Amino acid sequence: MKLRYKIILSLILITAFSFYSFQTKSNLSISNPKFYQTENVIVLIIDGPRFSETFGDSTHENIPHLFKEIAPAGVLFHNFKNNGTTTTVSGHTAITTGNYQNLKNNGLDFPRNPSFFQYFLKKTNLTKDQAWIISSKGKLNILSNAKTKKWKDTYSPMSYCGIKGSGVSYENDNTTWIDVKRILANYHPKLMLINLLEVDVRAHENDWKGYIKALKNTDEKAFELFNLINTDNHYKGKTTLIITNDHGRHLNGHKNGFVNHGDKCEGCKHIYCIGIGPDFKKNYKSNTNYELIDISKTISELLYFDMPTSKGKIMTELFLDSK
Repeated sequence: MKLRYKIILSLILITAFSFYSFQTKSNLSISNPKFYQTENVIVLIIDGPRFSETFGDSTHENIPHLFKEIAPAGVLFHNFKNNGTTTTVSGHTAITTGNYQNLKNNGLDFPRNPSFFQYFLKKTNLTKDQAWIISSKGKLNILSNAKTKKWKDTYSPMSYCGIKGSGVSYENDNTTWIDVKRILANYHPKLMLINLLEVDVRAHENDWKGYIKALKNTDEKAFELFNLINTDNHYKGKTTLIITNDHGRHLNGHKNGFVNHGDKCEGCKHIYCIGIGPDFKKNYKSNTNYELIDISKTISELLYFDMPTSKGKIMTELFLDSK
């Protein structure tokens, strides 16, 4: 009998140890015990284009690379929305925290909730230089922190925003892009958010030609990032790229048209989102209603950390095993 009990006990211990090892090795997904190939996530935010000049234009002449090479490599969400405040700071906060919050648009008002950067750094215990916010707009350095006492000044990512990364004023996108490539090469971050401002700024200047040129310039930069991810040994085959916008712009005939944004008109709310990565479908177009706050929950799924404060949902249609 003693031998029998010893055998049973041994089997129980082996089973328990195997289960523990599986959990430790895979760092189980919150919703599914799956293994994802994604090890890095980069989010590129092209600030403020109107959908009618991007994927809403049947010619796609302003976004040739996004249309011809980038979107076919992954999933295009054609009916993607900002259902909160359609301004820069609030739009970006919705992406990083998974919550809509009406924040001052001057960079002096911090998000109430922690970001996916903070949850990721806490979960992984990695050094902060493995998570970066790089922005042409200095005011977006507020994305690196949270007002909530438990998270304030805790697990904050690196922030390089505005003039020389100082968090002050606006930097031109060409200079920001140099910094993006420098940081990718020197630090190989696992989680990164990039903001490019030119489209939004030219529209606010009521410069239609400049606005169109900016769309084409950011399209080129998106294609350069896409190619870098697919050729760099550190990122190739294990990186997810998400490209989206923080808000759109007023429709023609509404207020001052493309010059501004900030309300709940369809032009301000309707944006696009593209997801490309080893765990996502290819050449797939979706008209499912997803929104900005869903990005945070999708990233937490891919990188195996929980994000209980996010009000978003996982964009399940992206994934290879979804119908």
